[in-house]
Amino acid sequence: MSDELKPWSIVASRDVYVHEPWLKIRVETLELPDGRRVEFHQVDTRDFVIIVPQTDDGRFVLLRQYKHGARRVNVNFPAGTMETGEPPLECARRELLEETGYEADDWTACGGYVLMGNARGATCHLFVARNCRKVAEPDSGDLEEMRVEVMTRDELLATVARGDFAIASQVAALGLALNPEMAAALAQGAARGAEVTG
Repeated sequence: MSDELKPWSIVASRDVYVHEPWLKIRVETLELPDGRRVEFHQVDTRDFVIIVPQTDDGRFVLLRQYKHGARRVNVNFPAGTMETGEPPLECARRELLEETGYEADDWTACGGYVLMGNARGATCHLFVARNCRKVAEPDSGDLEEMRVEVMTRDELLATVARGDFAIASQVAALGLALNPEMAAALAQGAARGAEVTG
C-alpha cells in the first residue's frame, strides 16, 4: 500500500443548471483511487479577486457596503469578478481603481484558492497592494452603494470586534492584512505553485 494520496478521476460530467456567465451547476461522476464511483455536485461561479490595499503610511483602504448574500451592510476589502480571459492582477488593478479611486505599483500575489473544498464555487485570487495613493474618485458602476474608509490597524481591529465583517473570503483577506508573515508565506507558495504549473 502506497502512502501517496491520489486525485480522483472525472468519469463523466453533466450540466443540470446553466445561467451564463454567472452560474453553472453540474454533476460529476468520479472514480476514487480504490475504484469506487461517486457523484459530486460542482458549482461554478466567476473567479474573483480581493485586494488588501495599504497606503504608504500603513493605513488600510476598505469599503462599507450592502452585500445581499450577507443580508446586511458590512466592511470589505475591494474585490470584483474577473472578466473572461482577464489575468488576476489586471483585474485587481482595475477593481482597486474603480471601487476606491486608488492605484498601487507594489503588488504581491498571494495565490488563488477555491471557496468550497469539494463543490469548488469559484477561485478567489488574493493580493496585497502597498503604497496605494488616491488618483481619482471611485467609479465602480456596481449596483451597490459604497463608502471608502481608510483605517489604521487599530481602527481595523475595532471594526472586526464590532462584527462588521460578514464574508468568509474577506476574513481570509483580513488575515493577510493583520499578519504580514502569512501574506509573505502565501506569496512564496503562490510563486512555487506557478513554477510547478508553468
